[in-house]
Amino acid sequence: MKIIYYNKVKRAWRSTLCMMNYALFIMLLAACDDYLDVLPDNRAALDSDDKITDLLISCYPETSDYMLAELYSDNTDRNEGSGWTAMPQSPFQEQAATWQEITAITQDTPYVLWDHCYKAITACNSIIAAINKMDNPERLKGQLGEALLCRAFCHFKLSNIFCLPYSAKSCNQDMGLPYITKAESEVSPIYPRGTMAELYRHIADDIEAGLPLIDDNLHSVKKYHFNTKAACAFAARFYLYYMHDDLSNLDKCIQYATRVLGDVADSELRDWESLGKITINDGKRGMAYVDADDKANLLLLSTKSYWYYVFGATPYGLKYTHNDLIASKESVKSRGFWGNNSNFHFDVYTEGSNPKVFMYKLPLFMQITDIVKNTGNPRMMMPIFTTDFLVLDRAEAYALKGDYAKAYQDLTSWFRAFTTGTGTVDATLLEDTYGTAADIGITTPEGMTSKGMKYYTPTEPTPKKRLDPDFTIAPGEQENLIHAILHARRVTTLHEGQRWQDVKRYGIEIYRRNIKDGNVTIYDTMPKTDPRRAIQLPSQVINAGIAANPR
Repeated sequence: MKIIYYNKVKRAWRSTLCMMNYALFIMLLAACDDYLDVLPDNRAALDSDDKITDLLISCYPETSDYMLAELYSDNTDRNEGSGWTAMPQSPFQEQAATWQEITAITQDTPYVLWDHCYKAITACNSIIAAINKMDNPERLKGQLGEALLCRAFCHFKLSNIFCLPYSAKSCNQDMGLPYITKAESEVSPIYPRGTMAELYRHIADDIEAGLPLIDDNLHSVKKYHFNTKAACAFAARFYLYYMHDDLSNLDKCIQYATRVLGDVADSELRDWESLGKITINDGKRGMAYVDADDKANLLLLSTKSYWYYVFGATPYGLKYTHNDLIASKESVKSRGFWGNNSNFHFDVYTEGSNPKVFMYKLPLFMQITDIVKNTGNPRMMMPIFTTDFLVLDRAEAYALKGDYAKAYQDLTSWFRAFTTGTGTVDATLLEDTYGTAADIGITTPEGMTSKGMKYYTPTEPTPKKRLDPDFTIAPGEQENLIHAILHARRVTTLHEGQRWQDVKRYGIEIYRRNIKDGNVTIYDTMPKTDPRRAIQLPSQVINAGIAANPR
């Protein structure tokens, strides 16, 4: 058994990469509420520089939204097979995968996400208030910058789950979330939700105030905190989502991304070729993927999560998965501008005869709480911001701005890093892959083979889904570029929750399908206008007086 020791919050976590047995998994699910009852009080007396710096670790939420977002997305089907059941003990996986109101309060659920984010926000506000009371607050500007960035990040994370996507057309009517700027004694203080316009203005203000203050020398392992590159990657992602009618915020996305990537991103991306050669045994490849020394990783957060059991190499949660139909027709095994997945440096896997299709990226860590009983909490290391994600964010911004040459350049950088391809991504390649030829019946002289790609239907799936965002996408070259970027992002971020955000932002209609003996039946549909795209607030929060999302 491999043991790893870690000092991120000034306590040793005994960690192992081996998978827990089924009985321990059930025990952990049942014990989740006990964990929630012992969260530390973030309102300790902050009367010294060291105490303020130490509390910064509490400014980051200690739970993941990966599982929730992934289960809601079109990376999930329902599989009917012998012994294939949803995650045991907790109804969370089934409720999320079938777009129900989620009543579970285990790790990864809306309740825990809300709880942890607002507790982290309380820590941020406590730090900001304490610094402002100092005789010489200038000496703590690095701590202030980090607290402001964390406050913006937590609100942004919550908005991506509990709100509709930002729309310049409806932002003054769409419900936002309380933006808390004062330290509170309650986890869920009663504030009006305001609008998305107000919420995003607050987030932008904190980013712009905090980012110039970030001190890269403040922490010994800077990848576990907002450093300058991570802050720029966050700003780029935020301004990509914060779409104005005049597209001006896309310029900010590009400017912040370029501060990290340079004009040409090739030298800043992950070495996927070397990573793909590392053995998957004992979690070694996963450990390399989340290594803080990898230049591609900009911000890493350690969180408590059952993610591994649902999306990793386990026999659990098989009823709702990213299965071979999705993988082969839409995502990691489908045809793209790279050819097929045999050209990836990073392998795609199945686990025996079960319906999961996955990549070995995020390993399981165990935080042992009782050495004698060998019990503890499963954890995951989340790559929150990476250059692999950032180059696709910038490519999207260039494509939407109409700067196609630079969008192709960024796609080429991704293509050469993630796949064995050495060529260049251009308009002809993308037209041949995603163009309209297949839909309008055009064929090539060579063997009469159709070029292009048909639009997706739930019974004849393809990666190319109809786009209906609240901004204009021109048919032809621009649309092909967006399809290519969304396809590349879906592959690169598989099971990391990003696909749900693309579904929301681009108004993509998705379906719930039941797969049995190769037959596909549709049992639910989520169009662009479906209010369920804003996941419902936890009932505990609604009962406390926060307005619910419309249904």
